[in-house]
Amino acid sequence: QVQLVESGGGSVQAGGSLRLSCAASGYTSGSYCLGWFRQAPGKEREIVATIYSGSALPYYADSAKGRFTIYRDNAKNTLSLQMNSLKPEDTAMYYCAAKVWATYCVTHDYNYWGQGTQVTVSS
Repeated sequence: QVQLVESGGGSVQAGGSLRLSCAASGYTSGSYCLGWFRQAPGKEREIVATIYSGSALPYYADSAKGRFTIYRDNAKNTLSLQMNSLKPEDTAMYYCAAKVWATYCVTHDYNYWGQGTQVTVSS
């Protein structure tokens, strides 16, 4: 049903920027949450940022606050994560995710997940 396809990952030097994109299809009407997650080898998956279909402000993890921006383009059905001032500790596999008919986004119980895109930040 819902398909998420990520792109934009790669290798970048510390202090550089990357923009991750997630193309979505198969959405149903109703409230929804969209999010970016990341997981480094040997570490737990963590929330990076989430955004709700309503008017609430996006949520950012402390590690992302002030450096990352989550935004969506409804006309193109895409979700993006602009990452600036990247640090080596940002190195991880990044996943976009969605859950439909949702009201609270800062959770891990998302219904649909992309395949992931690798971000590597070199010092």
